[in-house]
Amino acid sequence: TGETGTGKELVARAVYQKSSRKRNLFVKVNCAALAEGVLESELFGHERGAFTDAYIQKRGRFELADRGTLFLDEIGDIPLTTQAKLLRVLQEGEFERVGAEETMKVDVRIIAATNQNLPQAIEEKRFREDLFYRLNVVSLALPPLRERKEDIPLLAQYFLRKHRALNKQVEGIGKEALAHLISYSWPGNIRELENTMERAVILAKKPLIEKDDLSLPSRDIPSVSFSPGSRSLREVERNLLAIVLKETNWNLSKAAQILEISRTTLYSKIKKHKLVHSS
Repeated sequence: TGETGTGKELVARAVYQKSSRKRNLFVKVNCAALAEGVLESELFGHERGAFTDAYIQKRGRFELADRGTLFLDEIGDIPLTTQAKLLRVLQEGEFERVGAEETMKVDVRIIAATNQNLPQAIEEKRFREDLFYRLNVVSLALPPLRERKEDIPLLAQYFLRKHRALNKQVEGIGKEALAHLISYSWPGNIRELENTMERAVILAKKPLIEKDDLSLPSRDIPSVSFSPGSRSLREVERNLLAIVLKETNWNLSKAAQILEISRTTLYSKIKKHKLVHSS
């Protein structure tokens, strides 16, 4: 588990590379990017004629990952109906393609990732409790990049080397640029850091990357005006939440980034202050 961009896929691939299953495929599915019907077809495959546009038989990701590893990214976004079918594969190691009667057997290691609070999703009836406990054998929580500042210099150098082919004159990172990297809050985590370093390598005109090459965005937080002593801390917090939620049109991910808190914390604060989205 961890915020978006904290490197969950990198960890999954590292586990795969160190396992006895590395001789077979590592298959990734982004569960949040696919609609329910499409997701089932992607996971389990389908027979020809199973639905409109199913012109040929298709193998699903479970078949492709047989004896290998299947990485289910953003598993918290899987619909409940698909969760039930996924649970069966985990328990029995079997499934049917969409539109098929034949049962297929597979031996797959599942690594699942999410940026959501699954225990909370269980309480809200959005995630199956039995599936959660079936998946939660070994759990790793990846901290956001802003909580591990000591890793930033090493990661920045790694991404510089990775993208150096784009501008071979670049040899390193200047002290001022490195200090700027360390002081930035990185709402997009490792993914944002890599994108920043790739862009800096392209833009750099000198052997050392400078602060201006980083092009880090300024993150404007809406101002909150109040008279000292006239409001309690609770009122100030509620006012700030209301303003940010309004500015972001209740986009919780964006609001959480602006406030530099997790979505889970934001959600609990919304409940605490009884804030309601008035459309």
